[in-house]
Amino acid sequence: MKPRIIVCGLGRTGYKTFRLLRHQGAFVVGIHHQSIPGETGGDVIVGDLQAASTLTAAGIQQAHTLVIAGSKDALNLSIMMQARVLNPQIRIINRFYNTNLGERLDQSLPDHLSMSVVGLAAPVFTFAAMGNRAIGQIKLFQQTWPIHEEYIDENHFWRGLKLSELWEDRSRMLIYYLPVEGEMDLVSGVISGQEIKVGDRLIIGTQPRIRSPRRSLIKKLLKALTNFRQFQEHGRSVVVGAIVLLAVILIATFTYMSAELSLSPVDALYFSVGMITGAGGNDKVVENAPNSIKLFTVVMMLIGAVVIGIWYAMLTDFVLGSRFKQFWDAARIPQRYHYIVCGLSGIGVRIVQQLHASGHEVVVVEPDSNNKYINTARELGIPVIQGDASFRTILKASNIDSAAAVLAVTSNDATNLEIALKAKGLTPSIPVIVHYADPDFAGIAQQLFGFEAVLSPAELAAPAFAAAALGGRILGNGITADSLWVAFATVITPSHVFCGQWVKDVAMSADCVPLYVETNHQNLHGWDLLETKLSAGDVLYMTMPATRLYQLWRGEQVCEAHV
Repeated sequence: MKPRIIVCGLGRTGYKTFRLLRHQGAFVVGIHHQSIPGETGGDVIVGDLQAASTLTAAGIQQAHTLVIAGSKDALNLSIMMQARVLNPQIRIINRFYNTNLGERLDQSLPDHLSMSVVGLAAPVFTFAAMGNRAIGQIKLFQQTWPIHEEYIDENHFWRGLKLSELWEDRSRMLIYYLPVEGEMDLVSGVISGQEIKVGDRLIIGTQPRIRSPRRSLIKKLLKALTNFRQFQEHGRSVVVGAIVLLAVILIATFTYMSAELSLSPVDALYFSVGMITGAGGNDKVVENAPNSIKLFTVVMMLIGAVVIGIWYAMLTDFVLGSRFKQFWDAARIPQRYHYIVCGLSGIGVRIVQQLHASGHEVVVVEPDSNNKYINTARELGIPVIQGDASFRTILKASNIDSAAAVLAVTSNDATNLEIALKAKGLTPSIPVIVHYADPDFAGIAQQLFGFEAVLSPAELAAPAFAAAALGGRILGNGITADSLWVAFATVITPSHVFCGQWVKDVAMSADCVPLYVETNHQNLHGWDLLETKLSAGDVLYMTMPATRLYQLWRGEQVCEAHV
C-alpha cells in the first residue's frame, strides 16, 4: 500500500513538491490557505494551515507523512505541533530557515526531518558558478558532489565506449542510466558491457576539488598597503585634515622664527605644536613678545583647537567607524579569478561560505550596511563592497574584468536581472549565475537572456522534499526524463530485504544503482562493490527511482535510513 502524504503550504516549493509526488504516483493531498487555479476535486484542501479542522479534513489521522513547506518558521512550527497532537506517529518533513532550530527538533522529536530550501539550493548555485552543469547534489564520502546529466550526442567523447569502462573511476560516480532504446538498469549494462549510444542519458556525480591554501596574511597586508587608490577614496578626509593641521603648525613655526624671538627652528616647532594641540609649551616665549605676536598666538590657539577637534573626529570615524572597514575590504579585493557575489541574502551567504570553504577567493557586494550577514562574511576574511551592484562603478571596483564569475542572488528578481545584464554589458565573456524565485520563469529568463544559469531555489529544492516524503533520509536526488530518482543510505539488518544477497543481484532486481558500501571499516567501490555479499551491519549507498522507494519504506522488512 502506498503511503498517504500531505503537503501543507502550496507556495513555490510546496506546490512543486506536491506536483512531483503526484507525478510519481504517490497518494498525496495538499493544504493551502487559498484555492489554486487548475486544482479541483479533493486533492487540495483550503483552510487555515495550522487549524485542527483543516488537517483533519486532509486526513491527518490516516497519513503516513506530512510535508510542511511554508516559508515562515513560526507557522511551520505551529503546524508541526498541531499535527503531532492529531497523529503522534506521523512522519514530518519540515521546512526551516533557522537550521539550528531544525537540528534541535530533529534531535528531540522522533520521525522529524528538517530541511532548508537555501541549504539545498546554495550548492547548485556554487557548482554552476564554478563551471559545473549541476542539476543537483549528492553527499558521498563526507563531501557534497555536484551531479549533472550527460546527453550522448554524435560528438560526445563517450559515444561508443562501454559502461564498464566508466564504472571503476572513483572520482566520477555513475548514478543513473537511461538508454535511448529499451529498458536496462545501469548495473546490468555495466556487467553486460553495454555500449553507450547516441540518445542515451547518464547522471554523473563528480568529486569536488579543494583549491590550495590562500595567500598568507603578510601578502594580503602588503597588498592593502600598496593599494593607494582605495586609500584615497576612503581616507581622503583624514588626509586633508592632516594637511590642514600641518599647515597651521608650519605657519606658526615660521612666524615665531621670524619674529626676532631668538628661537631655533626646533624650539619654534616645539612651542607651536604644544600651543596648537593644547599640550603646553614654553609660555615665556610670548610673555615679552610684542602685542602682535600675542594676538597671533591667541588666533593660532583658537584655530588649532578647531582644526584638532575636527581632525580627531574624522580620524576616529575612519578607524572606529565603517570607513576603515570599507577601506580594508576594498584594499583586499582580489585582482583575478575571484567570484563576485551580489547580495547577502540567505542563499547568498551560503554560497559565500561554500566558495570560501572550497578555497576560492570571493568578493561580496551588498548595499545594506545593516545586513546581518556582513559580519559573517568579514569573519571569513572576505571583502565586502557596500554599494548597489547594478551600478557600473561598483562592478568595476570589484574587478569584474578579471573575475571568474558573477552571482546575482539578491532577494529581488528584477534587481538580479539588472545586475546580470550590467555585468554582461561590462564583461560579455564572464559567466553569470542568476537567482530567480519563480520557477516557471527561471527557464524562460535563461533562454531569453542567454545567461549561463538562471536558477530557482524552489525548483532545486522541491525534488529533495518529494524524495524525503517518500522515505528515508535522502543524500541526493535528481530528475531525468520526468522521472525522480533519489540517493540514500540503508543499514543492512538481519531482517533487511537485501541481507545475504550479492550487491549486483540487488541492483538488477530492485532497479537501483549501488554507489559504494561501508563494510568492515572500509569503503568498497567499482567491481569490488558488485562482488560484495551484504551482511548485517553493512551500510549500502544507492540510488533508486522514487516510484520504487516507498516499497522499501514501511512494511515487515524496513530499510532504516542512515546518516
